[in-house]
Amino acid sequence: MEPPLEGRTARKHREIVAAATAAFVDNGYDGTSMDEIAASAGVSKQTVYKHFTDKESLFSEIVLATTGRATGIVQLVTESLADTDDLARDLGRLARQFVTVLMDPQVLRLRRLVISSAARFPELGRTWYAQGFERALAAMASAFADLDARGVLHADDPELAADHFVGLLLWIPINKAMFTGDDDYGASADLDRYADAAVAAFLRAYGRR
Repeated sequence: MEPPLEGRTARKHREIVAAATAAFVDNGYDGTSMDEIAASAGVSKQTVYKHFTDKESLFSEIVLATTGRATGIVQLVTESLADTDDLARDLGRLARQFVTVLMDPQVLRLRRLVISSAARFPELGRTWYAQGFERALAAMASAFADLDARGVLHADDPELAADHFVGLLLWIPINKAMFTGDDDYGASADLDRYADAAVAAFLRAYGRR
């Protein structure tokens, strides 16, 4: 069955969001104007305001739309660890996929944009974190708690264990990307090496002895 044709209003909305996303990522919040967004989307400024009451509401929609990626990460964590019979193998696969998703160039640009705007829009930043990264951490903590109950992992504090695992995994590549502005760092072959090293260190600390 073919998908339904996109209506004119929906298409305009999508084009405005795409143009605004590119503008915000390239120029930041303050460096982006509604005039620029309208011109890039090929619509009038009036049309932009029909879809969004102001620049802040447009920015909020763009930021919060990215939290949908967390659903995929939560599913990834659950499927990888739910019935594992080889924790080192499955945690290694999860680590490689997890770091690849979060080091995607577009994700890095949006992450930097959210961080740069956190002081101006603190509630938006808190919501983005709660609906996005925090959901992934909660899923990982739940999986670690189950593994601890099964005797596969030694994690008295699953939430802290989840923080430690993600910290080991992301500390080096995320900081390099954030401080150098190299959004293509996520394509580096070093990511697999970081993932494997993170799993090895984590299992030395939390693996059943």
